[in-house]
Amino acid sequence: MTEDLVLPAPREAATDVTDAPGEPLLVVEKLVKHFPVKGGFPIRRTVGQVQAVDGIDLTVHVGESFGLVGESGCGKSTTGRLITKLLEPTGGSISYRGKDITHATRRQLTPIRSEIQMIFQDPYSSLNPRQTVGKIVSGPMEINGIEPEGGREKRVRELLEIVGLNPEHYNRFPHEFSGGQRQRIGVARALALEPKLIVADEPVSALDVSIQAQVVNLLQKVQQELGIAFLFIAHDLAVVRHFSQRVAVMYLGKVIEVGDRDSIYTRPRHPYTHALLSAVPEVKVGGEDGEDGEEVPQRERIRLAGDVPSPISPPSGCRFRTRCWKAQDKCATEEPPLIQISGNHAGHLTACHFPEEPTIEARDEDIVLDPALAALEMDAES
Repeated sequence: MTEDLVLPAPREAATDVTDAPGEPLLVVEKLVKHFPVKGGFPIRRTVGQVQAVDGIDLTVHVGESFGLVGESGCGKSTTGRLITKLLEPTGGSISYRGKDITHATRRQLTPIRSEIQMIFQDPYSSLNPRQTVGKIVSGPMEINGIEPEGGREKRVRELLEIVGLNPEHYNRFPHEFSGGQRQRIGVARALALEPKLIVADEPVSALDVSIQAQVVNLLQKVQQELGIAFLFIAHDLAVVRHFSQRVAVMYLGKVIEVGDRDSIYTRPRHPYTHALLSAVPEVKVGGEDGEDGEEVPQRERIRLAGDVPSPISPPSGCRFRTRCWKAQDKCATEEPPLIQISGNHAGHLTACHFPEEPTIEARDEDIVLDPALAALEMDAES
């Protein structure tokens, strides 16, 4: 990508809507998505519901990068598809620029379709192998009847250069590109309509580490220069910390903690957030000197037992209680609300009856909830 490349200015906002930085762009309230489970023979009937997303609240502001993290299967991707209206919600509401689009018809969605775009997780299956890059990237413009100045081909070649590809790649097919290059094509397609919100569904999870950095830096440049808001979905906490200004943590269809980047990464309160952060590999170990010559404290270690419970039959009360070392009877009977608890910074919300201390430093003893793992460690020590 050339250093002197200037990204085009975003389109002017509608005259009846103010898109000032910091203003709410997307507001999600009590969003629910349940998938029916069919069974029985010879007559198939609904025997259960997969509670993929079960009442989440999110707010993404104009020009903001908002991270959504959690274990695989917690409902992150489903949330992204609900927001982009690729799936119809079971309940709750989705408001975009003050307009309720929860159950909007195709005709009602037409004016805002171009303003909400998505970058898909798999760079291989998200591109049509029978179409050239030029056709893929110009497709959104053709569907929306947009004829840029100089023609669509000129605009596509500009977009390819913006994302770090050669404009001469216009007539090539997806199979002629690497995974990182394919993801750049997906980014170019998402930028084709100059959107105001991009839902990036794990855009770097299928890429090599070096390519991940290139794509994330590209998205960050686009976000800063065009003022596009991002909902950045990922399970890589390091990438989310680098890219996002605010972060929400999901577990089994619920948002259990949300706050600014520093609060979530240095002052987490929910036990699950503590466990999630303790699983991230770190380069420095306890006893090494920091930048100012101070000793770097060792980080806490928490290892949970078992897998995430089934979303078909989630635990009552707090959904994390079956794997939590602080669970009590109250956790099984009362679902904790997502509120600002004592000691949290403004905007830092936690859903927990018995929150942890706001620190990630090492404890006197590691928390090990897996009996098999504890037994192996005891055998190794003996």
